[in-house]
Amino acid sequence: MSLIKSISGIRGTIGGRPGEGLSPIDVVKFTSAFATFLLRGKEGGGKLKMVVGRDARLSGEMVDRLVVGALVGMGVDVIETGLSTTPTTEMAVINHHADGGIIITASHNPIQWNALKLLNSRGEFINADEGAEVLRLAELDDYNYAEVHDLGSVTVDDSTIDRHIEQVLALKLVDRDAIAASHFKVAVDAVNSTGGIAIPRLLRKLGVDDIVELNCDPTGRFSHNPEPIPQNLTDISATVAENHCDLGIVVDPDVDRLALVCETGEMFGEEYTLVSVADYVLSHTPGNTVSNLSSSRALRDVTARYAGSQYNAAAVGEVNVTTLMRNTNAVIGGEGNGGVIYPELHYGRDALVGVALFLTLLAKKKMKVSELRKTYPEYIISKNRIDLTPDIDVDALLARLAAKYKAMPECVVTTIDGVKIDFPDGWVHLRKSNTEPIIRVYSEAKDESRANELAQQVIKEV
Repeated sequence: MSLIKSISGIRGTIGGRPGEGLSPIDVVKFTSAFATFLLRGKEGGGKLKMVVGRDARLSGEMVDRLVVGALVGMGVDVIETGLSTTPTTEMAVINHHADGGIIITASHNPIQWNALKLLNSRGEFINADEGAEVLRLAELDDYNYAEVHDLGSVTVDDSTIDRHIEQVLALKLVDRDAIAASHFKVAVDAVNSTGGIAIPRLLRKLGVDDIVELNCDPTGRFSHNPEPIPQNLTDISATVAENHCDLGIVVDPDVDRLALVCETGEMFGEEYTLVSVADYVLSHTPGNTVSNLSSSRALRDVTARYAGSQYNAAAVGEVNVTTLMRNTNAVIGGEGNGGVIYPELHYGRDALVGVALFLTLLAKKKMKVSELRKTYPEYIISKNRIDLTPDIDVDALLARLAAKYKAMPECVVTTIDGVKIDFPDGWVHLRKSNTEPIIRVYSEAKDESRANELAQQVIKEV
């Protein structure tokens, strides 16, 4: 059993004793603490209004009932979206002028996991300090439930996905006519979660009529490991090639990550989802870009093509990226795991807006996906991990590594999030995961052998 409390929310495996996994008691405890946090910060007092949405994983309905029940018990009026996506729930908070929201999803984690992701009134993840206060309230059981006449209410809104799609279609840089005129044939793998509802519906609204649906029934029984990385996507690759599709689209269970497949069946590369969308956005609205420290240098290189545009790197974590995007007035940003954040719509990773912008780019370029991929700088990222044991002092270990490489004149060391070592021909980033008991070791270079070499050099030192 695992229970991880971090900037990414309250995440754990279902089952086991309270405090050892995401048990019903833990769900109620952290939900109540979050509602208390929002109540104490609400200007003018009064009742809270909160949005609750979930992905399709098997434990979702159970957790949803606990969350909604706890909120009603706290006197909160709840807008229940049911099966939804993370970006849709974020948009629903904005559209309903709510005080906050909770998304019930463990994102790319396997089926035994679930999580509570906590949103502020802007539909964005709460920051580290706010999260720490929620954890403090939960630890102290510092919350009071409402008396019977002050209980909250529940309103069901099953239109949130449709409204989200309408707002994507209304964006100036989304060209439905160009997409429809291209007569794309698109395959979709939604890993049997809510992307199976949202993505085909979006595609049809964009004028794509020829859709091959793979794992689009939102049963919550994931057809493969839900993280959208190449080793988990062999079926969609074969489907794209066998059905002569122009493009393959893959999303994770909560639809904030977008991976693309070339018409050949080869991966476009999850790092290049953001790179390509940024290229399109910058070509129309030059400005700054942001990604996290573990993302490809390709975004930096593409940004440099546009005069007056500057790239900046943030610590890993969506809230860190969005904060830096605001501070630098970035026009596009996100994370290299296929997460596109387009502020013109909202400050959240959003596979729906990513699909719409990418298809517009593809339609206007009049190129095959594999041809488009070749127009971007070639980098290879190697992703490794070190499993943690109780005797490892991670902070001390990373401090020693940072000191060693800072002494090397050819290296640039960044320590705002773990340790990132920039070499002349690549980089290595080590950080303790927010969602799993591991150290992530990402490295990048112009070719796979050098990326692996850099990673193994540092791993051996660890």
